[in-house]
Amino acid sequence: MFRKIYNWSSTWTGTIVIVLVIMSFIAQAFVIPSGSMKNTLLIGDMLFVKKFSYGIPVPRIPWLEVKMLPDFNDNGHLIEGPRPKRGDIVVFRYPKNEAIHYVKRAVATGGDIVALKDKNLLLHPKEGNEYVKANYDKDSIIEVGDKLWVVNPYKKEHPGIHNDPSVVNNGLNPSELFNMMPIMVPEDETFMMGDNRDHSNDSRFWGTVPYKFVVGTPWVIYFSWNDEKEIRWDRVLKQVDTIEEKMNTKNIEINHEKGIY
Repeated sequence: MFRKIYNWSSTWTGTIVIVLVIMSFIAQAFVIPSGSMKNTLLIGDMLFVKKFSYGIPVPRIPWLEVKMLPDFNDNGHLIEGPRPKRGDIVVFRYPKNEAIHYVKRAVATGGDIVALKDKNLLLHPKEGNEYVKANYDKDSIIEVGDKLWVVNPYKKEHPGIHNDPSVVNNGLNPSELFNMMPIMVPEDETFMMGDNRDHSNDSRFWGTVPYKFVVGTPWVIYFSWNDEKEIRWDRVLKQVDTIEEKMNTKNIEINHEKGIY
């Protein structure tokens, strides 16, 4: 039996089937195309996306983006799984065009209230004021009305998150970068933002991401090079979590990318 399986897997048909199974249910290659997640993820990072992090998405034929199976659960997943958590880096399909993949950080989940004030992210978790007091530093909490808000809740833990001081509220830059009235994230949806906050096309512009568009989370960077095709050896075969941990222990050179991604 093992010999038959081996012989079949060595054929073109077997190879194609195995590759499709891996890409559909386990891991899929993904290239970071823009600077919206600098300095956590860089242009030229080539990584594998863990497809089973949030359940098993309905498989699609690669490049053609044609569904291989019906969406039986009407939520984009063959097997339902956990939803993205606050702070997760998530790969998802752009809600305005499902053929395009985006990668951003989840900053608020269903039931949370999120706002922006002078570029500062404000979060009121759905668990309420007591949860805020128990889980966040007092210095990062402000009170507005009857709610406690966490100011920039992810910057300390994820040092790749940054703003560009050259982007100012002068009427020429998009207003969404600076201020946003409080909104409650709908249930089963996620508010996404890029770590390169002033150069990211994200939920501030086009809204929250329903669970059905969630694909997975970055897993391992298998290769990385810069614009000059110089290999970034310090990133090759590294998990994203490992890269973030190392960023905590060294000075970070903040790089900005002009334009909205």
